[in-house]
Amino acid sequence: MDPQPQYFDAEPSVASKQRSIELVLPDVFLALTTDTGVFSGSKVDGGSRYLLQEHPPIADDVTSILDLGCGYGPIGLVAAKRAPNAHVWGIDINERAIALANVNAEANDIVNATFCTAADLPADLRFDLIISNPPIRIGKTALHELLTTWLDRLTPQGRAWMVVQKHLGSDSLASWMSDVGWATERLGSRKGFRILEVLAREPQESPS
Repeated sequence: MDPQPQYFDAEPSVASKQRSIELVLPDVFLALTTDTGVFSGSKVDGGSRYLLQEHPPIADDVTSILDLGCGYGPIGLVAAKRAPNAHVWGIDINERAIALANVNAEANDIVNATFCTAADLPADLRFDLIISNPPIRIGKTALHELLTTWLDRLTPQGRAWMVVQKHLGSDSLASWMSDVGWATERLGSRKGFRILEVLAREPQESPS
């Protein structure tokens, strides 16, 4: 079992123990280095794999993609392979995971992906697409704050594809997003996971 609480830390306290795994999809192969103290370090988790297998094709006009909660990079790196004319930005709080994601980009000859902390992203950067297995276990309040921050950085025609486990509140999360202005649709459901598509909302008016 992964030491799950550790992956929320900027600097995991558990001792490093790297390992190599593979991600094999019909159109993409990745050789990945993982470690203790990162999310799903023993294998690419089922939710991320399901999202990568079933999300719609990435449109040709997408130029900027965000992998929110990138971990060691599987979602962002697959997106970079599938959309070679776009640039993928992956962000995480876990510095060990960020370092691994950049190592994995180089190891797989991927040059259109950058992994960093949120503070290192250009402040004016907007995204045509967000692809994410979001960190549901950080709690509802923190999750809502996180999603508000990043979903509101979608371009006007942008969208997000997210995978969330049903028993961790995918349906209530979808309802909340729709209620506050992000039109949300379920694209698929399998083995307790939901894939949600979330559309950019109208800009919020500033109080006068």
